[in-house]
Amino acid sequence: MITRVLGARTLTRDLGNWQDRPGRRTAARPTYRALADGIRMLVHDGRVPLGVALPSERELASVLGVSRTTITSAYSVLREEGYLVTRQGSRSTVAIPTRPAAVVRAHLPGAESSVVDLSYAAMAAPKEEIESAYAAALESLGRYLPTHGMEPVGVPELREVIAERYCARGLSTTPDQIMVTSGAQHALRLLLSVLTAPGERVLVDHPTYPNALEAIRRVGARAVPVPVRPEAGGAAAWDLDGIRSAARQTAARMAYLIPDFHNPTGLCLDGPGRARLAETARETRMTLVVDETMVDLWLDAPSPGSVASYGRGGAKTEVVTIGSTAKSFWGGLRVGWIRADPTLIARLAGARAAVDLGTPVMDQLAAARLMADDADLLDRRRAQLREQRSTLLGALAEHLPGWEPTVGAGGLSLWLRMPTPVSSALAATAPSHGVLLAAGPRFGVEGAFERFLRLPYARPAEDLRRGVAAVAAAYATLAHHDVERTGVVL
Repeated sequence: MITRVLGARTLTRDLGNWQDRPGRRTAARPTYRALADGIRMLVHDGRVPLGVALPSERELASVLGVSRTTITSAYSVLREEGYLVTRQGSRSTVAIPTRPAAVVRAHLPGAESSVVDLSYAAMAAPKEEIESAYAAALESLGRYLPTHGMEPVGVPELREVIAERYCARGLSTTPDQIMVTSGAQHALRLLLSVLTAPGERVLVDHPTYPNALEAIRRVGARAVPVPVRPEAGGAAAWDLDGIRSAARQTAARMAYLIPDFHNPTGLCLDGPGRARLAETARETRMTLVVDETMVDLWLDAPSPGSVASYGRGGAKTEVVTIGSTAKSFWGGLRVGWIRADPTLIARLAGARAAVDLGTPVMDQLAAARLMADDADLLDRRRAQLREQRSTLLGALAEHLPGWEPTVGAGGLSLWLRMPTPVSSALAATAPSHGVLLAAGPRFGVEGAFERFLRLPYARPAEDLRRGVAAVAAAYATLAHHDVERTGVVL
C-alpha cells in the first residue's frame, strides 16, 4: 500500500508561529511539546489529513531550524497520545485517538416545535413557483402517458434546458452529454459505481459535503482528503499543489471537489485555479467530478465558469459535472444531472439499470419549467440569503465574538472556527438548549474538525437569532472542558 507523505514545507507553513503562541512554550512546556501541540491542532482542524505520513525527522528539523531531537520527542508525544500510529514495516501515519462517541440526543419531529434546526443547509420552497411548475408539468404529462414512462437518461425537454444553461455559462453542451438523475447524491453514487472500485482512492476537499464521504465509503473506495485552508483567502484556499501531489502519490482515479461556493465554507475557486484543476486531471488521467449544486447561489460575485470550460476541448473526458435543483429551488424536488462525454453517459445508463429506471417524469417536467425561466426567482433568493447571512454574522458577533467565521462569496452556510475542539460535544448538548447542529467532524474524515461548526443561514432571520443564542448557551455549558486532554490553551 502506498503511503502519502506530507511535505515538510507544507507542514511548516500550516504550523505558522507555533513557538510564539501564548502558553505554548514555557518551562513546563518545552519546544518539543509546543511542536506536538501545534501538529495536534492541525490534525483536529483537518489541515493535516488522516492517514498521511509526517515528514522525516531529519527533513522537518532542517526546515523548522530545530534539532532532530526536538522532532523525535514531538513525534514520540504524538504516538503516545494516539495521533501517530506505527505499523510494522511501514511509516507512522496520522490518526485521531479513539475515544467514546458522544451521545447525541435525537430530535423527534413535533417533540419540541421551538427547536431551531440548523443541521440542514437548505431553503424552504418558493411556494408559488413550485406549484405553478407542477401545474404546468401536469398539463404536459399527457404526451408521456402512452409510453412506458421510463427515461434512463431523462426526458428531452429537461436535458435541453440543462444543456442550454451550460452553453449560457460558456461551456458548449449538447443534450446527449446530459443524464438526469434523482438528485446530485444519486448522480455521485452512479459515478462512483462506474469510475471506481473497492479500495481505490478518491480525492476530496477537506472539509467537504458529508453525504459525499458516505457515498465514497458505501462503494468501498477510500477518501483522500486535501485540506481547504480558508485563512489563505478566497480562491487561494484550495491547495492546488496538494491536489496534484495527492493525485500522483495515490494514483487516484477520481476526485470529488466543490469549487463553486464550497460546502461548508462558501468559498469559490478563481479562473486560474480552475484551469490548474483541469490540467491536473488531464496530466494524472484522473476523472475530476465537480459538484456545482451551489453554483446559482452566488452572493458577492458569480462563478468564473464551469471547470470543464477551462480544460482542453471543453474537458470532455477528464472533467464531469454534477448539478441539482435542491439548493437553488427546493430539496423536495429530487432532480439532479450529470454532464459528461456521451460515452460515459452511455456507461452510466447501463449501470443505472441495476438501481432504478429513471427519474419520475412529473418531477423532470416541473424542473424543466422552473429552470427555463428562473432569473427573477434566483435573484430574489440570493437577496434573501444576503440578508440572512448578515443577520447570522450580527448574531455571532453579539453572542460568540471569539468565533472566527469563514465568509465565502456564496452558498448557504458559514464555517466557524471555535476557540476549543468541542464540536461533537456541542452538537450533543445543543438540542437541550433549543437548536440542532451538524458537528464539524461530519464534514471531515475520521474525526477531523472538532474545532469547527457549520451554521447555515438558510432559515428566516428570527430563527437565526434564536439559534445563535441557543448555540451560545450550549457552548457556555462546556466551559469546564478539560484543557489538558485537548491540548488547547484557553
